[in-house]
Amino acid sequence: MNRRRMLHAFKAEVGEYEDAAALPAETDPQLYLSRNRQPQPFHLICSKDNVLSLMSGSARVHLRDSSVNRFKMDVGDHVYIPAGTPHRIVPVSEGLMLRFQPAEAGLQGAAWYCDGCDSELRRYEWEHDAGTPAVRYYSAACARFSADEAARTCGKCGAVAAPVDLAAYSWPPAEAPAPSVL
Repeated sequence: MNRRRMLHAFKAEVGEYEDAAALPAETDPQLYLSRNRQPQPFHLICSKDNVLSLMSGSARVHLRDSSVNRFKMDVGDHVYIPAGTPHRIVPVSEGLMLRFQPAEAGLQGAAWYCDGCDSELRRYEWEHDAGTPAVRYYSAACARFSADEAARTCGKCGAVAAPVDLAAYSWPPAEAPAPSVL
């Protein structure tokens, strides 16, 4: 997406959880734009605080390791996500979302949890790079998780999570540096 001083967010062509930077590179905090139709395939973890703002549609935000577990979002709602809080966006209807995040965002990660006992299965982390589209990291983390049955197998209850089907997300192939395992 071409960055400018003004952006017509509703006309911008952005994809699923694209988190495309919408403002000039030197702007802090930066705004990241996504158009979401289906559940985020992982819980995103950001090492710095961020805020989600829903511009259209409706969604639920599922949080982990927090005193609040879910937020229902309608147009105009904002949700504060404290640093280090795993969160997952689940659209109720197609929506356009902004993420307010520091320009120097630090570490980010993707985590998956067991459907059976709710234990964390695997977490991959990477250093945020404003010059690399976020979906490259998301795609790489999902591909790595999907390819590793041991990563998808719960150490507590033995349940095996299904591989992540990325076809519906239209993300580019995993070309970003491989996220590290935690």
